[in-house]
Amino acid sequence: MSDSPGADAAPSGLPPEFHDIAKRVNNWGRWGSDDEIGTLNLVTDEVVREAAATVRSGRRVPLALPLKEDGVQTGMIPGRVNPLHTMVQINQQIFGPGTVATSDDAVTMGLQTATHWDALTHVSHSGRIYNGRPADTITAHAGARHSGIDKVPYVVSRGVLLDVARAKGLDRLPGDHAVTPEDLDEAAEFGGVTVRAGDIALVRTGQLQVYLAGDKHAYAYPSPGLSLRTPEWFHAHDVAAVANDTLTFEIFPPEIENLWLPVHALDLVEMGMLQGQNWDLEKLSTACAEESRYAFLLSAMPEPFIGGTGTPVAPVAVL
Repeated sequence: MSDSPGADAAPSGLPPEFHDIAKRVNNWGRWGSDDEIGTLNLVTDEVVREAAATVRSGRRVPLALPLKEDGVQTGMIPGRVNPLHTMVQINQQIFGPGTVATSDDAVTMGLQTATHWDALTHVSHSGRIYNGRPADTITAHAGARHSGIDKVPYVVSRGVLLDVARAKGLDRLPGDHAVTPEDLDEAAEFGGVTVRAGDIALVRTGQLQVYLAGDKHAYAYPSPGLSLRTPEWFHAHDVAAVANDTLTFEIFPPEIENLWLPVHALDLVEMGMLQGQNWDLEKLSTACAEESRYAFLLSAMPEPFIGGTGTPVAPVAVL
């Protein structure tokens, strides 16, 4: 199979509705045929300067979940294991008695286990990944040859909290709530922000409260999340990346029976837009409400795993 965009795609069992949206949000070739980072191209030097100018109080809000063995993963996704932390040295005097002692540790985990970014290669459809490249460029030994998480040089921009739950006067959206473009508009108006090119949108549903309360199975299913209509909203606003506070990112179970992960496919494959899950937006929701502003400097640097289709991330919002 050819390694360049434009080769014949595999047949698709996806419905016409999906393909219609895909055509409207497709960014293949927008930044050239060799592009591997998609909408992160929208994060220009000017965007970052303007993001830095949002810092007023210097208040820092961490957005990552702790990495632990009894974390968010339930076994629903095969092979995605919670972190297994092992000590490999404990106060070992490796240079002899009376010398400095060292302690070292190791970890085994899925790269999408807890708070993470999905690389553009995390999903494929119709035999393709972002920019029209063949999905078989992802291999067992090398991982993703194109658009792996190691190709992402930075994720620093203006972050915007779209607090959908708080905008509706709720602590948490119901488990069957599919977040719509109208919900996103309502949340932007509630926060007094205009979402603009290069922004990173953080969509709060409040679902993470279920996990924080100790029920990771109820956190996973059923879950509110982004609807099939939201990729067009993000495309229209030229958003650089999107993250939320759910396990599956999009509503789960899906809006259309047996249409699994269509928002993943539209965001990652068609738009080339980084997306994140399991972000803890609870403290940020409180901080934004207290300071009456919903835009901030966001640093969410990926760990550069070569060929990785995702990465753990420890994002920080600076108000």
